[in-house]
Amino acid sequence: MMPRPYLDLHLKETPLKIAILGAGALGCAIGAALTEAGNETWLLNRDAQHVNAMRRDGLRVDDVNGSRTVAVRATTRAEEAGPVDVVVVLVKSFHTESAMRSALALVGPETIVLSLQNGLGHEDVLAEIVGRERVMAGKTYVGGVLLGAGHIQSGVAGKATYIGELDGRVTQRANAIAGVFNDAGLITTVSDNIVGTMWDKLLVNVATGALTGLTGLTYGQLYREPLLKATALAAVEEAMTVAKAAGVTLATRAAEDAWTLAADGLPSSFKTSMLQSLERGSITEIDFINGSVVRWGQRHGVPTPVNATLVSCIKGVERAMADRQQQETAA
Repeated sequence: MMPRPYLDLHLKETPLKIAILGAGALGCAIGAALTEAGNETWLLNRDAQHVNAMRRDGLRVDDVNGSRTVAVRATTRAEEAGPVDVVVVLVKSFHTESAMRSALALVGPETIVLSLQNGLGHEDVLAEIVGRERVMAGKTYVGGVLLGAGHIQSGVAGKATYIGELDGRVTQRANAIAGVFNDAGLITTVSDNIVGTMWDKLLVNVATGALTGLTGLTYGQLYREPLLKATALAAVEEAMTVAKAAGVTLATRAAEDAWTLAADGLPSSFKTSMLQSLERGSITEIDFINGSVVRWGQRHGVPTPVNATLVSCIKGVERAMADRQQQETAA
């Protein structure tokens, strides 16, 4: 069988034009780095207040080097940006389809669509919309916290990003995008096992996301609680057993590795995206993180009681939150 064709990315002599679809905390952290490296980077977000603050005052970035303001291009409308070289998809998992369909103005004849989202399965959703030949996958350990409209805490320094083709081939376009990211200080490697890489990142999310969402703890608080660490390691060990049963090759050798990597280089005040979602009154990506472990476990006959419990507890928190919001609306 002939290998499927790829849509080549013909790099220009000038910097790339890149759109961050879903420029929340993480998207802004990556977008700021790419902007400062000279790329024409567009930050797309549905939140008009967040976008207007960036358009008016720039993006305020707090990181290990202090605080600075980055002049960014921000918009709520894909049409304003127009076709780009690369769309980096960072919307919440449950918004993938609607967000991509509403942003088709970003897609030109040679546009590549790269998912850096948490969890599993987004690539199939994107392929249905833009064509599989455009789609690449990746995972990033860069962190970000939204401190206010147009204001983020960024965790870029020392944090790895991995990108690759869905079939494991190493291509010119993958190397080209990785080069642009590396030039922006985003430590990026092209993986010939991106599915395994996605699972490795999933293990990190499994370790801390649900637990912080349930407890409201920052990383500094979470990592001082031995009982919570034991639960985290049990959840990761379940996920590793599922991956092995599915024939996935992991770089992670022990559950402790995922637990340690989750907080590596991040401040004690860091909050996971799952906790940030709940604090904003939004539903979480639990179905695409711990929920993915449960589904794959069912598929391969591996019990996942710890992850199933974490999923059900987060669902309970979401239900209580939704009921409160409904009562407040009715009052």
